[in-house]
Amino acid sequence: MTDKTGDNDAPGTPAVPRVSNTRAIGTVGQGLITDAAIPKRRVRAWALWDWGSAAFNAVVTTFVFSTYLASGLFIDPEIVAAAGDDEKNPALVLAKAGNTTVISGALTIAGILVAILAPILGQRSDGSGRRKLWLAINTGLVVLAMGAMFFVVPVPSYIYLGAALLAAGNIFFEFASVNYNAMLVQVSTPATVGRVSGFGWGMGYIGGIVLLIILLVLFIQDFGSETGSGLLNAPTGAEGGALDIRFAVLASAAWFAIFAIPVLISVPEIPAGARENRVNFFASYLKLFRTIASLAKKSPQVLMFLLASAVFRDGLAAVFTFGAIIAAQVFGFSPSEVIYFAVAANLVAGIGTFIGGWLDDKLGAKNVIIGSLIGLVLAGLAVLFIGDAKAGFWIAGLFLTLFVGPVQAASRSFLARITPVGREGEIFGLYATTGRAVSFLAPGLFTIFVSMTGDTRFGIIGIVIVLLAGLGLMLPVKAKQSVID
Repeated sequence: MTDKTGDNDAPGTPAVPRVSNTRAIGTVGQGLITDAAIPKRRVRAWALWDWGSAAFNAVVTTFVFSTYLASGLFIDPEIVAAAGDDEKNPALVLAKAGNTTVISGALTIAGILVAILAPILGQRSDGSGRRKLWLAINTGLVVLAMGAMFFVVPVPSYIYLGAALLAAGNIFFEFASVNYNAMLVQVSTPATVGRVSGFGWGMGYIGGIVLLIILLVLFIQDFGSETGSGLLNAPTGAEGGALDIRFAVLASAAWFAIFAIPVLISVPEIPAGARENRVNFFASYLKLFRTIASLAKKSPQVLMFLLASAVFRDGLAAVFTFGAIIAAQVFGFSPSEVIYFAVAANLVAGIGTFIGGWLDDKLGAKNVIIGSLIGLVLAGLAVLFIGDAKAGFWIAGLFLTLFVGPVQAASRSFLARITPVGREGEIFGLYATTGRAVSFLAPGLFTIFVSMTGDTRFGIIGIVIVLLAGLGLMLPVKAKQSVID
């Protein structure tokens, strides 16, 4: 069966996966559309949310705003002046640690709230037939939080506002992701769920590349001007109110808002479930516990996968979270070089995701996950033995990011295949919950190994251990769709 739309795709954009049932894999995941062509425009509209979400993932949480909060701009100027060029000044180190505690504490609270609320909100969106509505509400709240970050001026006391907005953004982004991921079954068939999921992840990486380059050129790159950065000559530092960073985040908020619109227009809302499936908020928790009990009894592989994915997804998050730190502290990357590496890493990860999505439908999601985790472990270990040359980190680091995207995309498609019909939001809510439940593992082990050795490089061992643990937990998981009464 062929696609009902034409082949007049815009040049220069990634090819949208064909959404016909090629019978390349068996018909699994009965919640997926079967024997029905899905318009390419619907797939593209869904994937553009991933493209737009790079504004939050890459700019806010990883490379720009979080780095801005952790910088010396939010430390008492007297402490900074007294330290001078001594980055190991005790007072300066203590001040930086204090700011890091504020940020991490806010994110910890955010993680707890997500863990408590995500599965319930997903469950209720399934029963109410308002999956798209809640995607719109939560995405809008993320955009508002990003826009408010413009008002985080480089004054030490404002770090609390910045940390609060960062935490709020993370909360609503996770809630939005629950509904967005659940919509995967509305834009794919059993034979194309892997490619469509990979297409979405790949669009996210490419969107991150494009946005980072735009922000770098317009606001952040030093072109030799004495008054500001970027082509727009945005004022920098405390004297300039850090407008280069604040304008970059504001532009990112607009980026996310614009590219979130197509999915809300083009993808139809799901029908509301039976009235008896819609219960009050507190009764939803009883329903959740019954769901977990049913999964444990009738389809334990679902719970096994949720556990395994929680562990290895924490390792994946650590790759990007600590990759920039390792690049700067061990290999001497400048802030601009970190962004250059970020662009390249997103490009490689995107390529890996598209390839992984194709292999997903050919070989199965589990095989892609296992193969990619092995590649991640080997690449992580390579970082320990490449010396201090920047070229070595470029090679090992990019090889590492090559396998991140395929694991993420294949995990999403694997879960879509084994999820009970009509329970996608609920199960993806559990997916979000478990993803947060062990978020302390990789950071904790990273810290332990750095503390033991006094060398940031050896923190990678902690990440590798987490990835190996996730690999071990994934091996016995079987791909079989669950049924919940």
